Amino acid sequence: MIVKAVQQIMLGKVTRTEEETLKTLQKIKLYGYDGIELNGFMIRKTSLFVRLLTKAAGMPCGKGGAYDWPELVKAADLSVVSLHEDLGTIKKDTDGVIGRAKALSTRNVVITGMYNFDYTDLETLSGLCQDLNRYGEELSRSGIRLLYHNHNAELSRVQSSAKAPGGGTTYDFLLAHTDPSYVSFEFDSYWFTEAGANAARWMEKLGSRMKLWHINDLGRRQSGKAITPILTSDSMELGYGNMDLDTLSEAAKKNGIEAVILESHRNHIDHDPVKSLGLSAAYLNRMFG
Repeated sequence: MIVKAVQQIMLGKVTRTEEETLKTLQKIKLYGYDGIELNGFMIRKTSLFVRLLTKAAGMPCGKGGAYDWPELVKAADLSVVSLHEDLGTIKKDTDGVIGRAKALSTRNVVITGMYNFDYTDLETLSGLCQDLNRYGEELSRSGIRLLYHNHNAELSRVQSSAKAPGGGTTYDFLLAHTDPSYVSFEFDSYWFTEAGANAARWMEKLGSRMKLWHINDLGRRQSGKAITPILTSDSMELGYGNMDLDTLSEAAKKNGIEAVILESHRNHIDHDPVKSLGLSAAYLNRMFG
């Protein structure tokens, strides 16, 4: 069975108290979702700076760091598909990350891209791959799997060299220089599509290394007449945008993914994330049962 889940970043506005959080999780279950993907910085106390940065990016993270997330998830009859963490935290507090993952009964820890990072520099990328392989192996000793989550920066062109002739993409480099035994992938088709790439073709390249899929739709929500014929695209509820989600869904199934995870952290219909994930549930329930 492919688990249908929601990314926690969608829920910042509707998790302002522990009671509201439980009600939100119960609604998620009612819509037909099986699980949730949690973020390390949203389930433990973090600095005001981190919270402000997140809010500035349009992703309010709420006050969830004070909640008992294992108990909340259990009470809502959901599972934790995976835990997002940054590489710095994994390197500094490997045992803590493993402990949090085990407390949440998940085997997946996902690195969500790099910050202040040169995606075109060969030496920098080589160091990243070494870290991914090292900590992927270390986590695996405790039964935890390490995955890498992309945005659009991974489509940057690597500076041409003997190791990367022709200046292939960062994502090509990551695939070629990480050990499949220790590093898997959570593929986000929205960001590659937004950057103009053929997401289905990249799914084919990933094959069985693609364990989790971040799904979203891309389109526009227009109100009134447009001044010009050039419209701005943004995140949309599934089936309400223009992405070829049916083709992507079949590719994901072929790869044997374990979970499909909805993430649309902005542009929600009526500014209501719960209503938005309810609309998207119709597509997921049709395609994944």
